[in-house]
Amino acid sequence: MCIDMVEYEVTIPTGVEVHVDKHHVEVKGPKGTLKRDMVFEGVKHEIKDGKLVLSMKEPRTKQKAVLGTMAAHIRNMVVGVSKGYIYKLKIVFAHFPINASVEGKRFVIKNFSGEKKPRFADILGDTKVKIEGQEVFVEGIALEEVSQTAANIETATKIRGKDLRVFSDGIYITNKAE
Repeated sequence: MCIDMVEYEVTIPTGVEVHVDKHHVEVKGPKGTLKRDMVFEGVKHEIKDGKLVLSMKEPRTKQKAVLGTMAAHIRNMVVGVSKGYIYKLKIVFAHFPINASVEGKRFVIKNFSGEKKPRFADILGDTKVKIEGQEVFVEGIALEEVSQTAANIETATKIRGKDLRVFSDGIYITNKAE
């Protein structure tokens, strides 16, 4: 049983331009430009009425899933260049105060559980990290880079070999927003 035609629509707000060719997608907006490589074999794409329409005739299940993923990535790019993404993290400690700082493209965590050696987390792409008291703000236009940077910071303070109910020190993601 085949479906005749599958369509996914991505709404393009004013002030945002989307250019799609055979192997690339480029989205320009007020916050910046994002580019991504995607292969559009068998996918028909057109812009009409302020929407990008991705369609495919008689797709198989996996082709339909790939088409939906393409639409979701483009939608995330459009939101990124128009609004941006912000992740908020909280520094939590019970006894040893955690000292956090940004050095170039690395997030440095000192005095975690009284450790002498600092821990590091990579900051990806054009993501910006700000520290205000016990709050850490990770912001940027590329969702994958912002979310992976926040995950790197959270993972760098993971406690191993101790009871997590007792030792709750760390840096944790508390909020994700556009």
